[in-house]
Amino acid sequence: MVFPENMSKYLSIDETALSRELYTIITNKKAKGKKVAIVAILAGTKAEPIIAQLLKIPKSLRNKVKEVTLDMAHSMKMIVKKCFSKATKVTDRFHVQKLALEALQDIRIKHRRGSNRFRK
Repeated sequence: MVFPENMSKYLSIDETALSRELYTIITNKKAKGKKVAIVAILAGTKAEPIIAQLLKIPKSLRNKVKEVTLDMAHSMKMIVKKCFSKATKVTDRFHVQKLALEALQDIRIKHRRGSNRFRK
């Protein structure tokens, strides 16, 4: 299902599991969860079929999108690149925090291992 009338300059794209099946969901970030928040709910996460559906939205509407928030999945990057080519891609906060915490944990472990070598 695609609802081009719900598009705004700021979108979000992510995948979610609904009843054991994966779906790609695109939302209007400015709607903040209201009725007009859903731009598209599409079965699957593979880029090609989703791109085919989104390209049915008039190019004039797609070109108005300035920013799309997404995770770091390759398929999501491809969808945004092909369908919202003028938009800036922004990695979502959850994934940025996750990467930062993982890097911090790696540093902490390396530091702990290094300092243990010099103890007797």
